[in-house]
Amino acid sequence: MKKIIYGISNFKMAREDNYLYIDKTKHIESLENLNEKYLIFLRPRRFGKSLFLSTLQYYYDENSAHEFDALFHDTYIGKNPTPLKSSYRILFFEFSGINTDSGMEIIYEGFKDNIKSAISRYFSNYGYDISRDSLNSIETPTGLLKYFFDVVEDDKIYLLIDEYDQFANAILAHSMEEFLKIVSKGGFVRSFYEVIKGATQTGTVQKMFITGVTPITLDSLSSGFNIVKHITYKEEFNDLAGFTQEEVNYSLEQYIFKECDSIDKKALQEKLKVWYNGYLFNINATKRIYNATLVNYFLSEYDRKRCEMPIKMLDSNVASDYRAIMKLFNIGDSERNYKILEEFIENGTVTGILKDRYDLNQSFKEDDFITLIYSMGFITIKNEDFGEVSEFCIPNYVIKMLYFNYFAVELQQRNNLAISFDSRRPLIDLARGNFEPFKEQLNTAIKTLSNRDHYGFTEKHFQVITLALLSFADFYFIDSQPELDNKYPDIVLIGRDKKVPNNYLFELKWKKEKDSYESIKKEGIKQVEGYLKLDKVKNIPKLRSFLLIGSKDGVEFFELTSAKANPTRS
Repeated sequence: MKKIIYGISNFKMAREDNYLYIDKTKHIESLENLNEKYLIFLRPRRFGKSLFLSTLQYYYDENSAHEFDALFHDTYIGKNPTPLKSSYRILFFEFSGINTDSGMEIIYEGFKDNIKSAISRYFSNYGYDISRDSLNSIETPTGLLKYFFDVVEDDKIYLLIDEYDQFANAILAHSMEEFLKIVSKGGFVRSFYEVIKGATQTGTVQKMFITGVTPITLDSLSSGFNIVKHITYKEEFNDLAGFTQEEVNYSLEQYIFKECDSIDKKALQEKLKVWYNGYLFNINATKRIYNATLVNYFLSEYDRKRCEMPIKMLDSNVASDYRAIMKLFNIGDSERNYKILEEFIENGTVTGILKDRYDLNQSFKEDDFITLIYSMGFITIKNEDFGEVSEFCIPNYVIKMLYFNYFAVELQQRNNLAISFDSRRPLIDLARGNFEPFKEQLNTAIKTLSNRDHYGFTEKHFQVITLALLSFADFYFIDSQPELDNKYPDIVLIGRDKKVPNNYLFELKWKKEKDSYESIKKEGIKQVEGYLKLDKVKNIPKLRSFLLIGSKDGVEFFELTSAKANPTRS
C-alpha cells in the first residue's frame, strides 16, 4: 500500500519513499513550449504548488542528472524528456516560513535570513568554497543578492520562488501603509526583485518560476519587475495544481477501494465532490479542480478498518490557513467587501471582472476585491455572462462553512452580541433532540439584530444568521436551499455520522410589520408539508421538520411531524 502524500512537498522523497504520486509532469513540456523564460503561477493555499516546484527542481538540476531515471522513469516527462532536462543550477527561495506576527523588524530579518540560507545552500550544492559565516557581514537582503550574482555570474540558473507573497500578504492584512513601504521604490521587497531583474538581463538567471496566492504583491512591483509572464488563468494550466476528478478517482482506487470494495463507491465520490471540488481557473476549461491537500487529508484520515468517513472533513491546519488570509477581506472599503460576501451567502453568486493588475495606490474597487477572493480560493468561476464579465460562486462545502463561520464572528463583533456564536453546546443539544438552547440563541441574535436594522431586515438576513449559527455544527452536513425535486427547503441538516440522533429540515419565514401572521404561517406549513411528501425527504431517517417564523420580536418554532399532522408550537 502506497503512503499518502499529505504534508509532503519534496518530489524526491515522494518518489523514493513509495508515496501515492499524481503525475503532473506533462506540464513541464507545456511550460517549455510557451517560449517564455520567466513565469508566475498563482493558486489558493494547499493546492500542491510546492510539490510541483520541487518537481521542477529535480527535473532541471544538473546535480540530479544521475538520478533522473530513478525519479522520473514512469512519469510523462520521464518518457518524453525535453532538451533542457538536467541543464541548470537551481536557486530556490521559499518564503512561507517567515514569522509575520512580531513586527516589521522581525519580518525583515526573516526575509534576510531566508535569502542567506538559499544562497548558502546554493554555494554548498555547486562546490563554491564560501561558508555561510562569510555572508553574515552583509547587512541587507539586496546586498546578499548582489554579492551572490557577482560570484556566480558565469552560471546558468533556474530561479524558483515558492509562496512569493505569503509574508507580504500578512503585512498587507495588518497595514496597507507598511505593505506599500516594502514594495515601493527603495523598499526591501521591491529592491530584491529589481536585483533579480538585473540578473536576468546579464543572463545569469535564465529561467524562473514563481508561485503564490494573490497577484497583489507582484502587481505592486510591476514597474520594477515587469518581466514575468502570468500563466495563472491559461486554459492548459487549469489542472497544473490540484486534482481532477480522474486523479481523485485514481487515488480512491489505489488507497480506499482496494480495501473497502463493498462500499458505495459512487456515493463516496459524490461526497468528496461536494466537499472539495468546484474550482475553475479558466472559463473554457472543462475540468473542475479539487483542493489537493484536502483530498490527501481525507485519504489519510479515512477509517479503512471500518470503511467509514473521517470524523473531521476539514483539516484544522487548512482551516487555520484560510482564516488567517480572511484578514485580507478588510483591504480597502471593508463595509463594501462585507456586503459582497453577504451577497454570496444570500444569493450564492455575484458578477464581476477578474483584474490582471491593480494599483494599491489607487482606490481598491469592487472588482479588485472579487479578484482577490477569487485568487485566495473563496470563490470560483461559475460561468461567463458576456465579454469579460463572469458569474462567481462558492466552490464547495468547505469554503461555504468557512464563510458561515466568518459571518458568525463578524455578526458577533459588529453588534457586540452577548452570546457566543461558536458555542457548540446548543448544537449538541439540538442533535440530541433538545432544540430549546438553539432556539434561545437564535432568538437573542434575531431580536438584537432586527431591532437595530428593523426596516432593512429581510428573510435573507434571517436565513444567513441561522446558517451562521448552525455552521459550527461540524457533525452535520448543512445544505442551504438544496434542490429536492424542484422544491427548495431553506435548510436541511443531515448527520455526518449514523450516531447523530436527529436530522432536521427548517423552512424560514420573516414577518414584517404589515404582513399577516396567519398568512405567513399557512404558507410556511403548506411548503413544509410539500417537502415531507417528497421521496428524498421521506428517505431521510430520524427527520424532524420545523417552520421558523421570525420577526423583530424573535423566532417561533412550529414542528410538523408528518405531511398531514397539525403543527406544534414550541
